[in-house]
Amino acid sequence: MRKNMQSATSSSYKIIAVDDEEGIVDSLSVFLKRSGYDLTGVTDPMEAIELIKKEHFDLMILDFIMTPIHGDKVVEEIRKFNKELYILLLTGHKDLAPPLETIRKLDIQGYCEKSDKFDQLLLLIESGIKSIEQMKEIKRINDELSNTIEKLEKAYLDSIETLRYTVEAKDPYTRGHSDRVSKYSVLIGKYLGLPEEDLKTLKIGGLFHDIGKIGIPDSILLKESKLTDDEYSEIKNHPSIGAHILCNAEAFQDIIPIVKHHHERFDGRGYPGKLKGNDIPYFARIAALADTFDAMTSRRTYRDSLPLDVVKEEIEDCSGTQFDPEIAKVFLDILENHYDEIEKIQEEFKN
Repeated sequence: MRKNMQSATSSSYKIIAVDDEEGIVDSLSVFLKRSGYDLTGVTDPMEAIELIKKEHFDLMILDFIMTPIHGDKVVEEIRKFNKELYILLLTGHKDLAPPLETIRKLDIQGYCEKSDKFDQLLLLIESGIKSIEQMKEIKRINDELSNTIEKLEKAYLDSIETLRYTVEAKDPYTRGHSDRVSKYSVLIGKYLGLPEEDLKTLKIGGLFHDIGKIGIPDSILLKESKLTDDEYSEIKNHPSIGAHILCNAEAFQDIIPIVKHHHERFDGRGYPGKLKGNDIPYFARIAALADTFDAMTSRRTYRDSLPLDVVKEEIEDCSGTQFDPEIAKVFLDILENHYDEIEKIQEEFKN
């Protein structure tokens, strides 16, 4: 049953595989066509660039070490004219893989080591297809939006709710969490003195900040035991996946910085961009604190919620390292002098 459903979905998406080893391209072609995918194999990276200029492809599987140019240079050229192509990078050896900073800078959605079995690659392709489906749905919604403000507002909010429920169905923890992050972000924004339009962006960005989890395999997202390093790296892709899903819709442009950068740290040790200080988008700095606060004050399968004193101490200790010190100061004041507003938000989600 799963194979038949997968074939029906996969056949409508075009994949291009680029590897200067003909044997690899042939093996990929046999394997993926057997899995129901429409695959075009190319051994010359320069030819692949020209082909992508002329034809539409949804996803590219790209070798890193190639002649006459490596995979990162291929991506650089493609990104000059195509921002939408979903790219998976293959490496022959982990030690030869480009650094994560390069992968994220070039907006490469994932990478894995070459293997005769292709199992991991197939898993990444399936996750990629899910993300592409969401991108196409958002683009369809965006293309159909009316020019009237009233209809635009309604379609915008409806599309957000529809996609958010998709993520919540996949990851039950996101239900409630995203709503609270949204409300905490707006509360912080109010005490920062932000205008109503900015508060609206914080509200929607908070609701949507984890949309990229739609592209994370269920086997990883719902795993109750400790994640492996590779699985944790996969989880860390969700901000970039979320931003990629939203990139086609003009109506979502204001919230993309929140979605993509809510896991950055003020000291530059976060992800996906390792941005530092004021280089991190301001709204993302607000959402990052709201996100962490909710994680600390929520009951999880492996621990109870943390006491308020411990949470305050953690925020104080991480001010200037994990969190923007100005935003942390304002939020600590809320916790100290306006905690009734926090309790009101938490009360909404007790059941």
